[in-house]
Amino acid sequence: MTEALTGPARDAALAPLLAAGWEMAQARDAITRTYVFANFVEAFGFMTRAALWAEKLNHHPEWSNVYKTVTVTLTTHDVDGLSNLDVMLATRMDQLAR
Repeated sequence: MTEALTGPARDAALAPLLAAGWEMAQARDAITRTYVFANFVEAFGFMTRAALWAEKLNHHPEWSNVYKTVTVTLTTHDVDGLSNLDVMLATRMDQLAR
């Protein structure tokens, strides 16, 4: 079973993501990031690649797409907060967006 990130382990896991552009979501235990691509096709391609990883991890983002902008929010509903699944998917999304 997935466990919530807490204490120093949480801080260590989130630090590189926050430094890379992720932010803590307001009013809930989640992280969020907005990616801006050159055009709609690149944004949709990113979402397609990220969706494949989300399926592999069995962890699915809350996201939206408007033209070339993709906004992502990650949280683990099973633990009502952040878990290593969020860290893994956020890290992979950053790699895919490069």
